[in-house]
Amino acid sequence: MACLSAVKLQGRPLLISSSLNPNPKHVGSDSVSLDVPIPDSERKPRKFSSRLNRWNRARTLRSGVKLDRTINNGSDSTTGPIVNLNLPDSSTVESDVSSSDGDHETDFTAAKSIYIVSDGTGWTAEHAVNAALGQFDYCLVDRGCPVNTHLFSGIEDRETLMEIIKQAAIEDAMVMYTLADPSMAEAAMRACKLWSISSLDILGPITDAISSHLGANPSGLSRGVTNSSLNEDYFKRIEAIEFTIKHDDGALPENLEKADIVLVGVSRTGKTPLSTYLAQKGYKVSNVPIVSGVDLPRTLFEIDSRKVFGLIINPVVLQGIREARAKSLGLGSGFETKYSELRSVREELELAKRIFAENPSWPVIEVTERAIEETAAVVLRLYDERQSNRAMPRISKCY
Repeated sequence: MACLSAVKLQGRPLLISSSLNPNPKHVGSDSVSLDVPIPDSERKPRKFSSRLNRWNRARTLRSGVKLDRTINNGSDSTTGPIVNLNLPDSSTVESDVSSSDGDHETDFTAAKSIYIVSDGTGWTAEHAVNAALGQFDYCLVDRGCPVNTHLFSGIEDRETLMEIIKQAAIEDAMVMYTLADPSMAEAAMRACKLWSISSLDILGPITDAISSHLGANPSGLSRGVTNSSLNEDYFKRIEAIEFTIKHDDGALPENLEKADIVLVGVSRTGKTPLSTYLAQKGYKVSNVPIVSGVDLPRTLFEIDSRKVFGLIINPVVLQGIREARAKSLGLGSGFETKYSELRSVREELELAKRIFAENPSWPVIEVTERAIEETAAVVLRLYDERQSNRAMPRISKCY
């Protein structure tokens, strides 16, 4: 299988023939052939830095290379047309293209590509792929196995789908897809199998399992792509974000009752970024700071306690965060002593612990060295349990 060097060399996209092969090798009545000319092997390959190499690849794939979109419509409405790629033998293509990065030579075609194809926004597939790639950080960081991901969203017709899969075949890329329409998913699966492309239907097995469990068939409608992108969920998220911004850092305490979630904690425990993250999921969030010498708003103790969550952090870690914050703001030494001095930090945290102890119905979440996404997952799990009065079995109350 020819790789990207057959598509783009010398910093320029090569012409991919859109004409039919004079002597096509047909697989079926609907098959066509794709000819990719071999570059001039005598031309001295140009060298790129590793970063420029990746940038050039991404630019070429997104805008520089366009394949023939003329595909004969087949009679099989389920799988769509079958396309045969008549690619040149990989041994005839230049394989010594390299890039120079200091004293190290990096193979131009070393980075593997993953195509993410979706009939919706592609967020589900993209997040799933990125989560899986997180297991290979040890390999990606030192460039032992570099990867380029390319998202193709809103793909609702077979012609565009086949064009993307043809490009994946040329680059020897892997194809990951979430296609709600069974005929589209079947077409993608058959095309990838025909051209020996590594592929995975991300939502297919999950949808089938849920269908079996519920005893109902899926609708087959693409998620996120409707007649109007401004659907109910969209407006809900916008409303939640606007509410959260207006009620940041203790603002408008009289509106705490209107919030879905209320976060309480000392300064620099991540209340604002956590609030923003939750708001993007459609939750109205208020956050209330605990400050020495300042009384908490009375409404905090009058609202439904099931929506209130306390945040706690290790004092040494918090001191480091506050020192960095003070320096970034260019604050004087007097403020640094009061704001980031370890004794003051410990006093504030002790005050927070006393407040939390006086309100045992508030779950207290440890946020030290925890990512915003991890803390948000804990908050939402507890929020769901408390709102539904359905507690899941737990080993301890430590969050």
